[in-house]
Order: sequence, then C-alpha cells, then structure tokens
Amino acid sequence: MFHSILIAFDGSEPSSTAFDYALDLAQRYQATLTLLSVARPPEPASDAEAEAMLENAQEHFAADFSHLMARAVARGVTLACQVRVGHPTEQILYMVDEIHADLVVMGRRGLSFFDRWHFGSVSKQVMVYAACPVLIVR
Repeated sequence: MFHSILIAFDGSEPSSTAFDYALDLAQRYQATLTLLSVARPPEPASDAEAEAMLENAQEHFAADFSHLMARAVARGVTLACQVRVGHPTEQILYMVDEIHADLVVMGRRGLSFFDRWHFGSVSKQVMVYAACPVLIVR
C-alpha cells in the first residue's frame, strides 16, 4: 500500500510522535522513509544567508537525525534525512513530488485560534495541496 513515506520533522514533540507513526507504517508496509526538516530564512534572504542557514540547520538536526536513524535501522527501515531552506509547505510539497511519496506524516502545531485562522498552518496547507494522503498526528 505504501512504498515511500515522507515525514516532516521540526524537532518538536508533535513531529517526534509523527516519526513514531511513520516508522511503524514504514516497517509494516516495507516502505522507505524520508525525513525532511526545513529551515526558514529571513525574507528576502541572500544566497549567502540561505547557505549559512542550511549549514546551521544541518548541525542543529544532526543529533536528532543520528538518533532517529538508529531507531529506523533497528526496525529494518530505510531512512534518508534531508534539510532544506525555504518555506516549509513549499519544500514539503516539492519533496512529495521528488520521491513520489505515497503518504506524508507530520505533527500538528498548537497555534492559537487567531493564528490558525489568519495564517493557516503548514499541516493544513500540505493537507490541501499534497498529491497524496496526509496523516496529521496530534
């Protein structure tokens, strides 16, 4: 049923819980798992700022990636980890197309009612525009 699962990971508790769900599904369906973290630069960002932000984000997520990789290996799941710079919704949707994801798994962030209404959330935007099913974990 699932061959390629994408997990959006920002290091938060909801995204860690979402990783648990994605890892279980990947093991159950013998699917590959791709973990994507997105660093959002100040706007407008120069090329040098974006490159520096990517390096900082890779260093920031390195410990998380190492721990999550060990968990995936222990369960026999192939896991690839990537960090990108840009708007989270756009980068997640680009990655869906790149890896031909069958499923996106992501945590739900706890924005206030006003913020959700005014700005929307990344999970809501991905759910609306993704070309595959989206599992949002609370």
